[in-house]
Amino acid sequence: MSIKYNVIVQKEENWYVAKCIDNSIASQGKSIEEALNNLKEAIELYYQDEKPIMPKQVLVTTVEVTI
Repeated sequence: MSIKYNVIVQKEENWYVAKCIDNSIASQGKSIEEALNNLKEAIELYYQDEKPIMPKQVLVTTVEVTI
């Protein structure tokens, strides 16, 4: 079975952190690609003995706020 999850990648100091917003699983790497590959492995391991959570459709956008 193949499932597409919603992921956010953020740079934090010298690392990229990839977070799955559907199930709160996260991983990191020195590059975006490494962070995503590590996250994919973490999700696969997490659901090895569990029933996968089906992701919801998500809209990601930005808003400008005057402070």
